[in-house]
Amino acid sequence: MSRMLVDADAIRALADILTETGLTEIEVAEKDSRIRVARNAGGQVVHAVGAAPVAAAPVAAPAPAAAPVDAASHPGAVNSPMVGIAYLAPDPSAPPFVQEGQAVAAGQTLMLIEAMKTFNQIKAPRGGTLKRILVSSGDPVEFGEALAIIE
Repeated sequence: MSRMLVDADAIRALADILTETGLTEIEVAEKDSRIRVARNAGGQVVHAVGAAPVAAAPVAAPAPAAAPVDAASHPGAVNSPMVGIAYLAPDPSAPPFVQEGQAVAAGQTLMLIEAMKTFNQIKAPRGGTLKRILVSSGDPVEFGEALAIIE
């Protein structure tokens, strides 16, 4: 019986990509092997599938210092209205639309989300101070994901 060798470094790298991008799962396939890393409420779970069945190997998630705060439920959260790619500036050579600590007015453009080759402006729903930008330029975002906090 042939067993696929599991590359622990590749699994760690994929888990890091999940954390950095906020994705919920990622899969890489090469010839007869496939590695899938998916995040669930309890941490990250890794499934490795090859020509022969291979048992799932859990990846230990780093323990948070404090209980995680759901940014999407924050009263000042600006949540994504769509799935797409976030951009903090109108083009790569331009300055960002806004910066943390800046006062913003209701209706002011905070960022763009590209969805299906269309750039959609994400505007401040209310005026206040932009306390935090929760995504980086080029990050994939999901519907309902917190993008920024305005207080």
